[in-house]
Amino acid sequence: MKIMAIDYGDAHTGVAVSDPTWTLCGFSTVITAYRPEVVIEQLQKLIAEHGVAELVLGHPINMDGSRGPRAEKAEGFAAQLREATGLPVTLWDERRTTIDAHNILATNGKRAKERKKTVDAVAASLMLEGYLTYKKRNGQ
Repeated sequence: MKIMAIDYGDAHTGVAVSDPTWTLCGFSTVITAYRPEVVIEQLQKLIAEHGVAELVLGHPINMDGSRGPRAEKAEGFAAQLREATGLPVTLWDERRTTIDAHNILATNGKRAKERKKTVDAVAASLMLEGYLTYKKRNGQ
């Protein structure tokens, strides 16, 4: 069973898929689409292609722990994903993942223009790494 992490955004959605052993990210990409139904259609193709059985969706909680419009949008998208795929969707706190992704790419010499193309996939990979660690620590 593979797990897919999704960093859903207005124009770019980062995707990362675990390896079957839940040890590392085996695949990552960015979907560029503005409409949620187009994103879901692309995700369904990736789910089938990679044999994904569980989804983890970034939940953009504010730094003070409150929920704002972005969190509510993610919650609505989670419901759409559950309905369209029939898979379990876990909302995962994604605070700082995009900032950390930018820092990782900058540290590795990527200029701002280059980072823009891959930052969402790196953020999804960081979310996936956190979720896999959580599952392992909790014996799941």
